Amino acid sequence: MKIFVGLGNPGPKYAGNRHNVGFMALDRIAEDHGFAPWRGKFQGAMSEGRLGREKVLLLKPETFMNLSGQSVGEAMRFYKLTPADVIVFHDELDLAPGKCRVKQGGGHAGHNGLRSLHAHIGADYTRVRIGIGHPGNKNAVSSYVLRDFAKADEGWLDDVLRGCADGAVDLAEGDSGKFMNAIGRRVNPPRSSTNKPKPDAPTTEAPAPNPEKPAKVVDTRNPLQKLMDKFS
Repeated sequence: MKIFVGLGNPGPKYAGNRHNVGFMALDRIAEDHGFAPWRGKFQGAMSEGRLGREKVLLLKPETFMNLSGQSVGEAMRFYKLTPADVIVFHDELDLAPGKCRVKQGGGHAGHNGLRSLHAHIGADYTRVRIGIGHPGNKNAVSSYVLRDFAKADEGWLDDVLRGCADGAVDLAEGDSGKFMNAIGRRVNPPRSSTNKPKPDAPTTEAPAPNPEKPAKVVDTRNPLQKLMDKFS
């Protein structure tokens, strides 16, 4: 069994925030893969289903971001799981918008949700880092992540979320490479050639002339000459 965790803050006030992209990813996965309706459990919203061969629990902690680890720790203890069974979807300031990376373990880089997870379950879980870009000034980070995605972000955001759902089975089965490929196909789809083959250029060469027939010889002899020549 796996637990997919989406990080965010509960309530409609925060629903469209950059900080809530983890919630958005789980909503897309639940919708595209026919998971059970969301219900309250483990201090969060939970949905159950299957991804390929794996039974998967989707969990959106509703403790607010900086206490996310409480919810995840409770679910892990209930199902007797380890950090290796946990995959966390979260916003990443250090990746450009539209970029996505999978990472195993590591530090929390100041992310309050990850900091809480580290405190409650340790660092050895998998993260799906969804790039939201950086405001350019560290003093602006808090207000930046708690603002809604801009209208201009809608295209790439939809591609990334759909890609996460497309590759969810591969991620649950441990193939992060295939998962990333699924996102790549959404964000950078292969382009079909729009160049039509050029028509054959008209030839400028004249067609080869037919071999000339030998000129017909006209016999100008009179009948007497023809008779004399025949017996000569």
